[in-house]
Amino acid sequence: MKHSSHIILLLAICALIWPLQSCANGGAPKTEASSSENSEYSDSSEYSENSDSSDPSDAKKPGYRIFIEGLLQDASKKKSDTCFPLFFAREFLDVPYVAHTLEVNDQEELVINVRELDCTTLVETVTALTLCAYQKQFTFAAYQNNLRNMRYYNGVIDGYPSRIHYFTDWIVTNQKVGIVSEIQQPNPPFTAVQTVKVNYMSEHPQSYKALKAHPEYVTDIKKTEQRITGQKFCFIPKSEVKDTKAMREAVHDGDIIAITCNKPGLDIAHLGFAVWQKDGLHLLNASQLHKKVIEEPMTLYQYLQKHPSHTGIRIIRINH
Repeated sequence: MKHSSHIILLLAICALIWPLQSCANGGAPKTEASSSENSEYSDSSEYSENSDSSDPSDAKKPGYRIFIEGLLQDASKKKSDTCFPLFFAREFLDVPYVAHTLEVNDQEELVINVRELDCTTLVETVTALTLCAYQKQFTFAAYQNNLRNMRYYNGVIDGYPSRIHYFTDWIVTNQKVGIVSEIQQPNPPFTAVQTVKVNYMSEHPQSYKALKAHPEYVTDIKKTEQRITGQKFCFIPKSEVKDTKAMREAVHDGDIIAITCNKPGLDIAHLGFAVWQKDGLHLLNASQLHKKVIEEPMTLYQYLQKHPSHTGIRIIRINH
């Protein structure tokens, strides 16, 4: 089944079960993470104020179960050599971009929303589905477990600080438990080193719904930032993100691309999936600029040059 058919099915189910809601701020961030250069990552680590985008109980509604299990049943019929990250990611093409969809509950719980996505929730949704396919567990329960295990430390939901907020921490934590692997060689193209320095959340608690409501969480967030800060990772500088043999060997279709940046207090500017086309590497992402999930028409090299604060890309592969 093509992604458009899945989307039509989902929207039909949604129309019967609950009314579609609009995002109060149009998905546009209200923080320093959004700039005149149209940075995308305002959605990615909740660098935002309040969002009214989703009903907190949406994860419990049957439309999501039907949609997710439909995708998994389609995946169960695919050949074992299918690029499952791209198979699933393309099923979400044209789904509306909405920021901050995890910031909807007063009490932390697993949020599942497949009718509105930002760059992080697209990556997590596709990764959870891909793991189901690799595990040959084609159930909604398996999807929920995979999502919870990658989004929370040790898969345990214990308040807002138990969620992994910085993407560097997401990579490191999920690599330790075998969910993903970060690719940092060969050199070239991995010729640059990022030394992480993060403090945005603790320095801007007023920009976060949960931190405004619970100032006591800031201490835990600051401990996380201190733990991450100083870690070093090899990455591909944006000047080298070209259509070369070394790049095609190092970056595979369906790899998670984390765009590094030099914005104060942040580690990653945006997320998406690698797609090789005839003219080079492209990014499949939930785009704030296009207001939907899209396979970017321009190459990733061209995309990066349009964003002065973007410095390059880190590459993360979902473990089979």
